[in-house]
Amino acid sequence: MVEKKRITLIIPPSIFLADARVFVSLGILKVAAVLEKAKYPVDVLDLSGISNYTDVVDNYFQNSDAKVAGITATTPQMPAVENIYQTIRNVSRETLVILGGPHATVVNAARKLEVKKGIVGRAHKAYKRLFSIADIVVAGDGEEAIFEAIKRSQASSGKLRQSGSLVDADDPASNMFLDKHRLSELPPPARHLIDLNSYHYYIGEERATSLIMQLGCPWGCRFCSGRLSPSFRRVRIRDIDKVSSEIEQIYRDYRYRGFMMYDDELNANPNMIQGMQAMANLQSKLGVDFQLRGFIKADQFNEQQALAMKEAGFKEMCIGFESGAPRILKNIKKQATVDQNTRCLQIAKKYGLRVKAFTSVGHPGESEETIKQTHDWLIDSEVDDFDTTIISTFPGTPYYDEARQMGESGVWVYIVPETGDRLYSEDVDFVSVAEYYKGQIEDGYRSYVHTDFLSADDLVNLRDWVERDVRARLNIPFYKTRAAILYDHSMGQLPGYVYRGQCSSGQKPE
Repeated sequence: MVEKKRITLIIPPSIFLADARVFVSLGILKVAAVLEKAKYPVDVLDLSGISNYTDVVDNYFQNSDAKVAGITATTPQMPAVENIYQTIRNVSRETLVILGGPHATVVNAARKLEVKKGIVGRAHKAYKRLFSIADIVVAGDGEEAIFEAIKRSQASSGKLRQSGSLVDADDPASNMFLDKHRLSELPPPARHLIDLNSYHYYIGEERATSLIMQLGCPWGCRFCSGRLSPSFRRVRIRDIDKVSSEIEQIYRDYRYRGFMMYDDELNANPNMIQGMQAMANLQSKLGVDFQLRGFIKADQFNEQQALAMKEAGFKEMCIGFESGAPRILKNIKKQATVDQNTRCLQIAKKYGLRVKAFTSVGHPGESEETIKQTHDWLIDSEVDDFDTTIISTFPGTPYYDEARQMGESGVWVYIVPETGDRLYSEDVDFVSVAEYYKGQIEDGYRSYVHTDFLSADDLVNLRDWVERDVRARLNIPFYKTRAAILYDHSMGQLPGYVYRGQCSSGQKPE
């Protein structure tokens, strides 16, 4: 029998966030689970919230026999991934690096659109850049694709590093693309491979952790990444019995009673109400009360859903309203009106469900007037909490994929087909730059977009005004920041970074 060599999976830090150790990266833990089921020895380097994360990587690979490293990454995490890759290379030229996750998936989808159009544009450039920090790139679902990536790594040579290799699981015709049945049959995420209790997320006063009940969002918002990626676009719903079993396991193993449903969106599921009833039944069986939070789509929300969510233990809903301006809602193809958004909030209030409203500025046609409409709508609606960001043009969004370069400049323009409104954006090397994304950046926001009516600086100033003024008027506090953890070599081990056991402590952090 061929010995199965150790696989190291790496969760990069999110250095752009105020507090990165809040939500667990479940995707890579699902990959870890299928590897363990196949009898591979697996380590997880969880670098979330670690300031000197390259020291962790250096120390680990100096002392490990692992020859395959798998890294997951969203687009804003890519600069950290480059640092991790270079650190691995400084220690070992032989370790094969596999890169997967959302960024690789949407970049590949954008590249395939260019191939279809017969052009070689910036998506090709972004795709090529992936292979400067990885030997093998996985696009789409990673749970089956990881085995193909490992197979290629075992047969690889120096030639592979020069040319690169793509494992494309973002194709419904591929046997690596997960249908509903195969998704439901997967083992639950390998949470025991991280220090789960070192994460500090609460719903009310209850410790909470993340869950995924379904994949994919069928709507076509123009600012949203993954519109061309079947992995992100096709709704695939797990069997509710499997979800209930996973929740029960988390409760029994870790005593969690709070759960964040990280699905986009819960009411994309036609059987949502039955799912809520299953949640309520599980709590009756266990004799506990859960505190739940999740995402819903405003125009699809109704009183039957609200009642079912309330009875299931939901305390708060997260809703991407995006704007209080009809012009912007039309331009972004939100498929929801201001009146529908307002009605959604009224239903939530009726059933005692808190709402966190997510809004964004910098869309095509954005002006001081449209931002003021968003500002006024937030205040008039008396939202419980909110978040306002400046839009980013990611690969996989129509804002990126359908934009055209203006002459020889580094500026790209997207034009809304129905209205002619424009969005201008700078070209970004996503592997090197993260300041375009929201977060706790030392010098504050920087906008990489502008419109016909507002400059990049105008957008930053107006975004800041919305945050300050709405919070002041509604008495909503700003979020507290949390200092990053400093890894110390003197520990002699990597507790919480390479983790093979369970931690039973769960004290609420100060």
